[in-house]
Amino acid sequence: MIVKTGDKVKVITGKDKGKEGVILKAFPKKDRVIVEGMNMMKKHQKPSSMNPQGGILETEAPIHVSNVMLIDSKTGEPTRVGFKVEDGKKVRVSKKTGEVLDK
Repeated sequence: MIVKTGDKVKVITGKDKGKEGVILKAFPKKDRVIVEGMNMMKKHQKPSSMNPQGGILETEAPIHVSNVMLIDSKTGEPTRVGFKVEDGKKVRVSKKTGEVLDK
């Protein structure tokens, strides 16, 4: 998967198209990510000891990784991602600028 937790991404398809957010959690086996504030869904919660009030909670639902695009930190624009080996380590590289994305 080309995106990691903490990356800033732009949603390219779906109801939140054009919005930007940070990846909160990644599920590589399912090819899905949870993006902060995107793909919001309502969940009906029964009253419990943790949440005695219960009610309707709004949470983020996972989005398929193909529907998000990584944002280049230098230019602030969405970019495709390539890979390169530097000093024996595989690093992510921006296709637009050629800059290394991993710190």
